[in-house]
Amino acid sequence: MQTILISGCSTGIGYNTAIILKKRGYRVIASARKLKDVERLQAMGFETLQLDLASSESIQAAVKTLIELTGGKLDGLFNNGAFGQVGAVEDLSREVLREQFETNVFGTQELTNLIIPLMREQGHGRLIYNSSVLGFVAMPYRGAYNASKYALEGLVDTLRLELRGTNIQLSLIEPGPIRTEFRKNAFLSYQKNIKADLSHHKVAYQAMEARLQKEGAAVPFTLESAAVAEKVIHAMEAKQAKIRYFVTVPTYVFAFLKRILPMKVLDYLLAKVS
Repeated sequence: MQTILISGCSTGIGYNTAIILKKRGYRVIASARKLKDVERLQAMGFETLQLDLASSESIQAAVKTLIELTGGKLDGLFNNGAFGQVGAVEDLSREVLREQFETNVFGTQELTNLIIPLMREQGHGRLIYNSSVLGFVAMPYRGAYNASKYALEGLVDTLRLELRGTNIQLSLIEPGPIRTEFRKNAFLSYQKNIKADLSHHKVAYQAMEARLQKEGAAVPFTLESAAVAEKVIHAMEAKQAKIRYFVTVPTYVFAFLKRILPMKVLDYLLAKVS
């Protein structure tokens, strides 16, 4: 039985991946930021950790508990916990950018750095990061999230080189549109942090608000979160995990277009589809 820790299991990709892997026979350690979500996961039969990626103290306490639960043996880590801050770059305060990076980048990598020694000691492990199509192409009004995923991919690409020869394999999963509560949560952070009425981008924000509040899939080619879980399974079980896993048609399309198109043409297309 393989043991995996998953961050961000309250809803969406983390939640459904935890369920799918548990049914597959994995020992899943499911983590969430809020106590009520941890208790709900416990009631479903999961071993759990309360883990707030924005808090170094929470991360260190969670890893200490993890070691007690597993004896320091962990086959995989799925870094899924994240959120999306939307808004034009010029409307993002220093504090808002910091909040985005604390969870999506700093906390994620701090957790990973605490897990690496366990995997070194046992001689193997899989480090899987949930990135995004926005980790390699940028779209307007998603600057904070774009930047956090670009940064995460840079860290992973570097870490992969530094861990060569250790039998610790790293993979990036890069989904496009997935049916989750991501848009709902992004709208809440937008309302909290962006002064839309005072912005030069007020008209664009009105269209964005409609999209964020739309029920169901907001864009074509949206997949269920099980599509990500399938990639996590491959990254855990393949003899040689892939470095990058694309999920959804838009991810494949934009990865191809980025290789062949001049940047100005790609910019035009990205602006149009946004």
